Amino acid sequence: MAETLIHPSAVIAEGAQIGQGARIGPFCCIGPQVRLGDRVELKSHVVIEGDTAVGEDSVVFPFASIGQAPQDLKFKGEQTRLEIGARNRIREYVTMNPGTEGGGGVTQVGDDGLFMSSCHVAHDCRIGDRVVLVNSVAVAGHCHIGDDVVIGGLSGIHQFVRIGRGAMIGALSMVTADVLPFGLVQGPRAHLDGLNLVGLKRRGATRGEIAELRQMLAGLSEGAFRDRAREMQGQDHGDRAREMLDFILGPSDRSFLKPL
Repeated sequence: MAETLIHPSAVIAEGAQIGQGARIGPFCCIGPQVRLGDRVELKSHVVIEGDTAVGEDSVVFPFASIGQAPQDLKFKGEQTRLEIGARNRIREYVTMNPGTEGGGGVTQVGDDGLFMSSCHVAHDCRIGDRVVLVNSVAVAGHCHIGDDVVIGGLSGIHQFVRIGRGAMIGALSMVTADVLPFGLVQGPRAHLDGLNLVGLKRRGATRGEIAELRQMLAGLSEGAFRDRAREMQGQDHGDRAREMLDFILGPSDRSFLKPL
């Protein structure tokens, strides 16, 4: 087993659990309820507090602040959690907050994500696997972001928004409504601009599947999304098309981004 290395200037509170082969760099501060998985690396000047778990083989870069109290005036110090999966790359100045009592009490981050410098993941969010947040993305509270989503730099995601699997958000976008799976979204007040074709092709979608999604998106745009989705629900669809319909008809109080 790899040796666990802790720099003498690091401050590790009694009760913290440090996995086998972890590397804790200079001037890191680790709270008493923190759990670091095997081979987690904290470069330097990293602060991890609260009831926070960081999965194995994750790397956290300098000046990240993980697990501090939520930025929510309703938070009164109740016991809540932040769960971060395996093999994540959390870059400089990233902030991630635990949940709140009113939002379910937990913020969850999946595996294999890349969170570039100065990103923020707020309380009660659910972030899927292989998600990329480019520099200075701000994800507000209670958002659900599916697997394989890419969010371009300096974008903002409004609270309670859902972003479906495989969607791509262009840089400098303000996303105020739900984004369909595999959608391509961009604009200062973001709008749906078709499908994320690059992402679909990278993940093995066939020409037939892409054509079906295009046809479905065109049909959905001819009226209220939920009404049109209900009409399409009984038809024969491929897996990705069914996923889009299930997303539209899933629980949400928000509207959907649509084409201009």
